[in-house]
Amino acid sequence: MQTKFISAKPDRVTSGLLVIFALDVKEKDIKEKDTKEKKQTQPVVKLLTGGSALAKATAAILKSGEFAAGGCETVLLHAPDGFKAERILLVGLGKLTTSEVRKAAGAAVRFAKPRKLRELCIAVPEGLDPLAATRALVEGAYIGDFDPDTYRSDRKDQSIEQLGVMASSGAKQSDIEAGLRDGAILGEAQNFTRSLVNEPSNVLTPTVLGQRASEMCRQFGLQCEVYGAEKLKELKMGAFWGVTKGSEEPPALIVMTYEPKNAPATPVLGLVGKGITFDTGGISIKPADGMEKMKYDMAGGAAMIGAMQAIAQLKPAVRVIGVVCAAENMPSGSAMKPGDVQIAMSGKSIEIINTDAEGRLVLADGLAYARQLGATHLIDAATLTGACVVALGMINAGVFSNDEETYRHFTAALETSGERFWRLPVEDDYKEMIKSSIADIMNTGGSRWGGAITAAMFLKEFVDETPWIHLDIAGMAWIEEQKPWIAKGPSGIAVRTITEWVRSYTK
Repeated sequence: MQTKFISAKPDRVTSGLLVIFALDVKEKDIKEKDTKEKKQTQPVVKLLTGGSALAKATAAILKSGEFAAGGCETVLLHAPDGFKAERILLVGLGKLTTSEVRKAAGAAVRFAKPRKLRELCIAVPEGLDPLAATRALVEGAYIGDFDPDTYRSDRKDQSIEQLGVMASSGAKQSDIEAGLRDGAILGEAQNFTRSLVNEPSNVLTPTVLGQRASEMCRQFGLQCEVYGAEKLKELKMGAFWGVTKGSEEPPALIVMTYEPKNAPATPVLGLVGKGITFDTGGISIKPADGMEKMKYDMAGGAAMIGAMQAIAQLKPAVRVIGVVCAAENMPSGSAMKPGDVQIAMSGKSIEIINTDAEGRLVLADGLAYARQLGATHLIDAATLTGACVVALGMINAGVFSNDEETYRHFTAALETSGERFWRLPVEDDYKEMIKSSIADIMNTGGSRWGGAITAAMFLKEFVDETPWIHLDIAGMAWIEEQKPWIAKGPSGIAVRTITEWVRSYTK
């Protein structure tokens, strides 16, 4: 998708589809223009792009009451009188926020795609910071443009080829262009992550994931090393190696490095991702129902690869190390078994209670290795626990932290990214639940209670005093039902937030 800034009044924009955002507002939120409007008690629609020509062209449909401007609600006007655009699409925001702008832009793109419209222009809504609104708009457009039907033999490419962004005369062109740039970089990175997560596991093996990461790094000027089993043994990554033993596919330890010349010596930010390209559960095998989705158990690792792509282009003045631990978790005669004891890279001994709690094992060694490589602050992402889905559903992902200042950077990142995370505790009392009688710790809490927290407490054992954020994205990495702004399938969650978390250390 090509993006461009358009400086013109709405009626002068030449486009197959001109998208205008609208808002459902109460009487008190509108300037009183006449007695009739003053007496209205029902919400009325306010266009978020000014101009008498637009007001005239949309007057009839707005007066009819057919369009109430609810979130992602749409109405299409053909051949609007006095406009160069062939069509006007009104899209409701519901609320005047950048998050709703992101969704509405995605809804506009998904409206256009099946109608064979390959070009559209979206007006930046008035009433929000122009840079933030433009960025959200472009991100939403990219997110809406992604479809997961990669391997359908009758697949038809419906991708949007060109996106124009029109702004009011009061907005600075530099702000709009900055929003265009950032939005395109982040939207492309999120879709790259989604494309990785979408691949079937017979295509995207750990080796191939390493190759894709290497190709991305070459393209965007990052350093990348991909190591195999011998490196795991050399580093004494017993936890990671234990997971890989059941599969014929070799593991991949992916290390991506961003080192700008203008960056200070510290901080060094470590991004660690779980890259289980397929998870059967191992010997503690999962039920067959829904197991096909376990190709997305590498979504945390994919998010780190996507974030590194965005970081390479946005060029923040901070050093970043990305570590992805990729493997398959398979049952076989050589697979890890319940009751086994594995020795992690850090030297801690781990009693294996359930081989389906494998993600925390690969992350344990990934976190330790990131620290060895010099990371002073850590963030990890993983589709780690069903317990987090039980706790938070598919509305919020879970976030844990051992350091308030590091978490403050994370909440600042959320304000920009618009993604939804809810903080859960990591308190020492929970550590009792993972104590082992034969080893230092167990890889599960031994019961169904507090499963997301005990998983976080397990990871906390491998960061020591290093400031750390843990993201449990199990409930948010896969969209179960298509929504107006995003297709069913991989979401690419955490790419935007991780990128903003990194950028926050330069502010």
